Amino acid sequence: MAATLLDTVGEKLKAKFGEGIISSEQQYDFPVFTVSTHIIYDVLEYLKEDDEMGYTFLTTMCGLHYPSHTGKELGVMYQLHNMQKNLRIRLKTFFSINEPKVPTVTPLFPTANWMERQEYDFFGIIFTGHPNLKRILNMDEMVAFPMRKEFPLEDGTREDKDDKMFGR
Repeated sequence: MAATLLDTVGEKLKAKFGEGIISSEQQYDFPVFTVSTHIIYDVLEYLKEDDEMGYTFLTTMCGLHYPSHTGKELGVMYQLHNMQKNLRIRLKTFFSINEPKVPTVTPLFPTANWMERQEYDFFGIIFTGHPNLKRILNMDEMVAFPMRKEFPLEDGTREDKDDKMFGR
């Protein structure tokens, strides 16, 4: 039986980073690896720079919020693509909402610059070492992070709306 991409990449990551690779699973057609925050930069660098790995393209990076996961409420998901072999993988890392810090990956992937600014803007994730970490879409005066699940979906102070017109 042929080894799957999950097995192949998983074995190499475990051999190089040991306990820093927290878990691995197959989600649909993606191998997904959960990685300790303190080595996420090193893992991404290895996946990009190693000739056998060749994951040179960061296709997606997004924030995650799981309020019920005490101590690991916030996270970041990175999706990488090996263009030569047309292979994709995901990496996730989680951390406390009280210490929402993860290292920037802009030195590895310059396109991460705006992605990291967006996740800072919407989730309040601080990308340490980022060259220009400031809000990108919301007003600078905004103190909340609208993609966090505790953010209200509607403005409760509005009096100009009649909710019965919207099925509420």
